[in-house]
Amino acid sequence: MYRHILLSCLFLIALGCTQSETTGPGEVRWDRETCTRCNMAVGDRSYAAQVRGAPAGEKSRLYKFDDIGCVVIWLDTQAWKDDTGTEIWVADHRNGEWLDAHKAFYITGKISPMNYGLGAQAETAEGALDFSQAIEHIRMAENEHHRHGGHNPMKPE
Repeated sequence: MYRHILLSCLFLIALGCTQSETTGPGEVRWDRETCTRCNMAVGDRSYAAQVRGAPAGEKSRLYKFDDIGCVVIWLDTQAWKDDTGTEIWVADHRNGEWLDAHKAFYITGKISPMNYGLGAQAETAEGALDFSQAIEHIRMAENEHHRHGGHNPMKPE
């Protein structure tokens, strides 16, 4: 009998260890993980971002980025970007706390890892951009400066 209880406990512990979070930002192994889009190290806690989502019918995954600009340009290539279950998280440029990207405000003129120049924060400030304005800012910067090389989904070939 004890053997069955022990095996059941071990099974539950193993199950708990293998299940991953299904919502919210995940842990970042700073300087040991790379940006999903540009492959640079995710190391700057002030400008990192994460996306949680997947195509319909697939298990949700967590993608990590070094800059909100990489998120926007990468998501433009994902058919599932507008799914209601897709989450986008950005680090507050002042303290590194994770914020819902749709609710954050974006300050221009920052020196971000990929030089899109946006810093996220929870509260608005003079001249701050909302999420849709930040997306347009990023797309314009990508079109003007083509930051990453390679294929630019915003420019026809």
